[in-house]
Amino acid sequence: MVDTLCDRTRGQNAPVTCFYFDFAARNEQSATNTLGSLLKQMINGTGGIPEEIWQALREQKGAVGGRRPQLVDIVKMLQLVTASQRTYMCIDALDECTTAQQFRLFDSLKEILDKSPRARLFVTGRSHIQAEIENRLAGRVTSISVVPAREDIANFLRFRLRYDEMPDAMDASLKAEILDKIPETISEMCVGEIILEI
Repeated sequence: MVDTLCDRTRGQNAPVTCFYFDFAARNEQSATNTLGSLLKQMINGTGGIPEEIWQALREQKGAVGGRRPQLVDIVKMLQLVTASQRTYMCIDALDECTTAQQFRLFDSLKEILDKSPRARLFVTGRSHIQAEIENRLAGRVTSISVVPAREDIANFLRFRLRYDEMPDAMDASLKAEILDKIPETISEMCVGEIILEI
C-alpha cells in the first residue's frame, strides 16, 4: 500500500508516511512517538520545514531542559503540515498498540483530520478494534475486511522453502506438513480491517 501511494504521488508534493506497530515494542510506541514519527516523515517529504513549526520547535528547545515536543504540540504541527496539502498517513497493526495509547492516538487523529480536509488515513488491524475506530472517527471511515487466501499463503511458503538456507534440514514429509497446516491456521487467524479516511 505504501509503495503504491508513493508511486502514485511522485512529484505531487503529497507526503506518504507510515508507522508499523510491533507488539514486542508496544511500551515504547506511544501516541506521541507514533505521531512524532509521522511528522518527521512529512517534513522530510515536503523538502522544507514551515516557519510555524520552526518557531514551535525553538520554543520547545528554550523550555526548561529543552524538552521534546508533547503530543498536543505534535498534533498542532501535523495540523499545520496537513491543512494545506494532500497527505497520507498509514498506520499498520494498530491492534498491537496498548489500549490507553490507542485512545490517545484516535483522539489526536480526529483533531488532525478535523483541521485537514485533504489528509487521508489508512489503518490496518484485526477486526476487534473496528468498532472503536468507527466510534472515535465517526462518519469518516470505510472498512474493508481482508482475509488472506489459503493458496496465497501456500505460494508464499513454497517460495520461502525454495530459498531455504538449510534445505537438508527437513525432508519432504515436513515440507508437506508445513504447506498443509500453516495456511490453514493463518487463514483462520489473520482477519484484518482497512480503515480509510474519506
